Amino acid sequence: MKYKLIHSAFILFLLCCDCSFQKKPASNNVLHASSLFPFGRYAWNEKKDLELISSAINFGFSFSGTECKVFAYLTDSTAHNYLQYELDGVYQKRIRIVGNERRPLVITANQKGTHIVWIYKATEAHTGPIFIEKIAGQDLKPLKRAEAPLIEFIGNSITCGAAADPSETPCGKGVYHDQHNAYYAYGPRVARTLAVNFILSSVSGIGIYRTWNMNGPSMPQVYEKTDFQVDGKRLWDFNTYRPAIVSIALGTNDLSNGDGKHERAPFDSTVFVNDYTKFVQLVKSKYSQATIALLSSPMINGERRITLQNCLTAVKDNIDALYPSDKKIALYFFKPMQARGCTGHPNVEDHAILAEELAPFFKSLL
Repeated sequence: MKYKLIHSAFILFLLCCDCSFQKKPASNNVLHASSLFPFGRYAWNEKKDLELISSAINFGFSFSGTECKVFAYLTDSTAHNYLQYELDGVYQKRIRIVGNERRPLVITANQKGTHIVWIYKATEAHTGPIFIEKIAGQDLKPLKRAEAPLIEFIGNSITCGAAADPSETPCGKGVYHDQHNAYYAYGPRVARTLAVNFILSSVSGIGIYRTWNMNGPSMPQVYEKTDFQVDGKRLWDFNTYRPAIVSIALGTNDLSNGDGKHERAPFDSTVFVNDYTKFVQLVKSKYSQATIALLSSPMINGERRITLQNCLTAVKDNIDALYPSDKKIALYFFKPMQARGCTGHPNVEDHAILAEELAPFFKSLL
């Protein structure tokens, strides 16, 4: 009898232990990349790690306590790349990712509590992808972007925020993307000012029918490729987003004088206008309800500035005639600017000026 009582008590103890175990909440200390909600151009690899591709592609999450760790990596052991992040709505800094290191990125808050982090890719697609494996911390939760109108910014190095930030690596030092800062480019700045969402579809050196120093590839050749590579095999799913506005800022590189090494034919306005018109038609085929805005270039002055403005006006006239019942094409011509960044590009302060100039224009379109 005594044995039965002891045995019954032991079974009851096990059952209670099992009950308490079942009631214990699941751990939220690891957030795998597959649970994130990226905003921009991205892909998932075979391990379900997140491939960050486009300029300023971003994702958000919250954590509790004072610290979390982001596990990011590159597949090229000889390369380096950059992320940048906001903590509780305040921009912090760029973070260098080195290909031959697999150390987590530590994000630290000054005090305990719940904190919100948004991480951005500082560089463009042609710099190569950055992969996110997981995030470690306390009470981790993935965040989605709030519902808001979306602006897609199509463009070149200016739209990328390239050559804009020599604060860590001076102009003329390092490699090209060491001065990239997509977060502070004019497009994201405009979006933050207007409280709208954004994506950047931009490639340094690219134009409508040629690049800054060669005959191609052009934006129409790479726009449909997920990674903006002319030989890319992956096609972007344009059903992923529905922008209210598509901003196109191309022409700087078509009008370039080249590098003095490659043969460069004079600018052909007829080819430019025809190819630009076809590209706008391509964009309209992807986003039939979007308002399309054509922007000039803050880096072009003098006669070339007038030439570009005349060409953009001709493209507008072509599209408005081809689609008489659609929304009219919007035009914006930048004020002349003496850019202060590397290689004649706008720096982060110049981008602030451009964004302040553009915000009323985009607000009127919204």
